[in-house]
Amino acid sequence: MNETAYIALGSNLDNPQQQVLSAITALGALPETAIIAVSPWYRSTPMGPSDQPDYINGVAKLTTALSPHTLLKALQQIELSHHRVRKEHWGPRTLDLDILLYGNLTIEHPDLQVPHPGMAERNFVLRPLADIAPQLVLPNGIQLAELLEICPSEGIVRLSSGDIRGTTG
Repeated sequence: MNETAYIALGSNLDNPQQQVLSAITALGALPETAIIAVSPWYRSTPMGPSDQPDYINGVAKLTTALSPHTLLKALQQIELSHHRVRKEHWGPRTLDLDILLYGNLTIEHPDLQVPHPGMAERNFVLRPLADIAPQLVLPNGIQLAELLEICPSEGIVRLSSGDIRGTTG
C-alpha cells in the first residue's frame, strides 16, 4: 500500500545546490517510490553554529510503498552517498534528509520520530512544505497554516521559481 511521505532536504557544503538536486534524483530512483512534487528552494541561515554557510532547503512529496524505517534507511544511504559526516549537532553538512510526515502516522521510536519533532519551529521546513501542501493537516489535527502563522520568517529567502543559484524574487 502506498503512503504519502514528505521529506525535508537541506545542504550547506560542497555545492549545496547540486547536492539537493542530486538528492531529488536519488529519491526518484528509490524502489516503489515516486516523487509527486518538489517545493521551491529556500536559502536559510543556519540553525546551529553561526560560523557556517547558509543552507539550501526544500521539501519533496513522495508516494512510497517502503515502510517508514526502510525509507529512513534509504535516506541515510543517500546522505552517505553524498559524503554526509555527522560530526557536530546542527553543524554543516553536505546533505540532510528528514522524514517530516509519513501518511497520517505518529511514530515514536529511538531512530525515528514522525511527525519530525522540530518541524513546527523551522521556517525552512514549514514554508516549502506549505508551498506543496497548503491544506495539510498534521496527524495531531493541527493545520500547517496555523503553524506557519506563528513561525518566525527571519533568516529565510525564497529563491525565485525554485532557482537555487541565489537570485531572489
